[in-house]
Amino acid sequence: LALLETSCMGHECESSSCRWSLAPSLPSSFLHSSKMSEVENAFRKFAIYGDTSASGNDMTGKNFSKMCKECGVMDGKAVTSTDIDIVFNKVKTKGARTITFAEFQQAMKELCCKRFKGKSPEEALQAVYGLIEGKEPGSVGTTKATKVGGVERLTDTSKYTGSHKERFDESGKGKGLAGRQDLTDNSGYVGAYKGAGTYDQTH
Repeated sequence: LALLETSCMGHECESSSCRWSLAPSLPSSFLHSSKMSEVENAFRKFAIYGDTSASGNDMTGKNFSKMCKECGVMDGKAVTSTDIDIVFNKVKTKGARTITFAEFQQAMKELCCKRFKGKSPEEALQAVYGLIEGKEPGSVGTTKATKVGGVERLTDTSKYTGSHKERFDESGKGKGLAGRQDLTDNSGYVGAYKGAGTYDQTH
């Protein structure tokens, strides 16, 4: 219950108007449900992203921003990167460079009402956690090859001409070094001479 009483801490509000003062209506079981452990798993995965020595118990501002961006909490309209930075600095302990999972939950309470305007704080918080659960770094947008605009044309090796064409075989697979460097041809013929190897057949 102590957690619920302090849940208003960190954002300016009159207790009468703040919906979080009604936090006891939020079932405490929700905070420890399977959904919460999914969110915590995601938190830990993002917390150790790019830092093999990280414990996963706390998260840097950079990773917090990455998590909000990739999970869709930051949409660029209702919630911007500036909002993310402000909230991160607001919830973290003074002088600290990282936030704990408890501070992360506080940050989500700050952001959920901005991200899901018109929903009650409870619904907004659940919606934000719904975006986060089960996610891991880099799984959004980076693994799929994009086919937007001219990208398809640029990645179609059959349309390459000139020396670029020489870098790929018929199937479109790169030839590696052989496709990039002129490997010395010691056959005695001029490079790319079409009649190479036919002399003995005709004479």
